[in-house]
Amino acid sequence: MDLTALLVQLVSGAVGGSAAGAAAKQYSLGAVGNAIAGAVGGGIAGQLIGTMAGQMIEGWVGSIAGGAVGGAILMLIAGVIRNMTAK
Repeated sequence: MDLTALLVQLVSGAVGGSAAGAAAKQYSLGAVGNAIAGAVGGGIAGQLIGTMAGQMIEGWVGSIAGGAVGGAILMLIAGVIRNMTAK
């Protein structure tokens, strides 16, 4: 595991989570919540994508894309769960 790639995935996940929160306001966790959920999702998904995809998606593009997509997905899942439990 490369530390630089992990940091890129965390940052891009935070950006992806914040973007997803801005796009889907009904699932938003607030600015800090979106960023935290996005960073966690970006780190997890970025590592999984790097492991599964191997050489297909490698380097900065793979780290940024995997982190952003993973961050957006985890933030939306957390928002859906929060909305379901609030009712």
